[in-house]
Amino acid sequence: MISSLQLGGADGRVISQPLSMCNRHGLIAGATGTGKTVTLQVLAEGFARAGVPVFAADIKGDLSGVAAAAAPSAGIDKRRALMPGLEWQPESVPVVFWDILGDRGHPLRTTISEMGPLLLASLLDLNDNQLAALYGVFAWADQQGLLLLDLKDLQALLDWLLRAPEELATVSGGISPASIQAIQRRLVILQQQGAERLFGEPALQLADLMQRDLAGRAHIHLLEAGKLIQESPRVYASFLLWLLSELHEQLPEQGDADRPRLVLFFDEAHLLFDRTPKVLHERIEQVVRLIRSKGVGVFFVTQSPSDLPDAVLAQLGLRIQHALRAYTPREQKALKAVADGFRSNPAFDTRAVLTELAVGEALVSVLDEKGRPSVVERTLMAPPRSRIGVLNETERAALFQASPLAGRYERGIDRESAYEILAQRAEHSAKQAQSEAESRAREKAEARNGRKGTSSRSVTDGVINTTVRSAVQTLARQIGRELARGLLGSLTGRK
Repeated sequence: MISSLQLGGADGRVISQPLSMCNRHGLIAGATGTGKTVTLQVLAEGFARAGVPVFAADIKGDLSGVAAAAAPSAGIDKRRALMPGLEWQPESVPVVFWDILGDRGHPLRTTISEMGPLLLASLLDLNDNQLAALYGVFAWADQQGLLLLDLKDLQALLDWLLRAPEELATVSGGISPASIQAIQRRLVILQQQGAERLFGEPALQLADLMQRDLAGRAHIHLLEAGKLIQESPRVYASFLLWLLSELHEQLPEQGDADRPRLVLFFDEAHLLFDRTPKVLHERIEQVVRLIRSKGVGVFFVTQSPSDLPDAVLAQLGLRIQHALRAYTPREQKALKAVADGFRSNPAFDTRAVLTELAVGEALVSVLDEKGRPSVVERTLMAPPRSRIGVLNETERAALFQASPLAGRYERGIDRESAYEILAQRAEHSAKQAQSEAESRAREKAEARNGRKGTSSRSVTDGVINTTVRSAVQTLARQIGRELARGLLGSLTGRK
């Protein structure tokens, strides 16, 4: 059984990290063109081969080659010769393709209710007052037992609250109509960016990320993200943060284990923290720290460690740093900070080597069996067992058709939710208003005819309406108390 993740070689030794330490998270950093994507591929295929499922963002499409075995070459033979003891043979890995836009993979969806107000506010780029209003909107929906599955549910809810200002006053602190209208304007912009495809059902089931093939190899789940990042970087970041939150809330505690339950690779990691509110920063840092106990490892891929908050950097055990460029005073300062982040090796000057590394080389610090960081090593990264580069369209289509999840997510479902329920309430209110108007008209006619008092029927109708309304409100309060939300505001289910 595989017990460690082989990364490469240094001074004739294989550099590896125990799988038991891989839920301590990690960092792959370096300038463009220095080998980060190939390093990500080596790690991902190593986890999958060891039976650890992987979810990775594929920004440039380069990772799809992991589904095909590498072709032997002189370059690979030369590199392997520098790493005695490295286990290597051409090998493919089972792959599942996902795409939030639904064009080149299984559609990836969540629901508005599951995402929650905090992540949605970040996605909408709301200010503090609007964030507070959105929290109030979600609180009212939770109290009413209204599920918000897609954007039309949220729009219907906002429209309802604007037409019923007395409901806005019932929310703790109150909500101003101006804040509701501001949120509605942001939703229009979000829809124009194609974000409506992120929300709906069937939503992603976490169990589908944990599958293995008959040989015990785990799947690598690749999120097609190139077009998404160009058109809607906030949608990309918000989905990854929701996934992190959902795993934290739904997975049971794992404790000490010989390998992670799941590993996530977040490419363009700076987008997770770009222009996000301070409260979200703090929650992300907390989730990254706590999710280790759920057996989930998170690997951030970015150009510079300075792209990540210090509180997150401090939690990253495995560090793989490819070459950095330092031409300006600011870059020189960042270079020193990166070098100081490693446990120094007396054999070389870490700061100087950072600018000398060739493509495919990196400074690597691993954790030993007791979680202690090693001294930094100048490491020649191992070659992937799978193909470097993209699959052709024929290969990709064949894999997609043979996917174990084929047909499960392709057809959307639109079940009864806030949109339908509020439409029914509006219809009922209209009929009730019409009935009351007709009743008043009858009473006026009776008064003109000399009759006094209220008919027994109108009294009975009033008692019935009051009783039904009271029962509905009581049921809504009971449902609302059963809904619970986690650290990032996502729906955790019922208490």
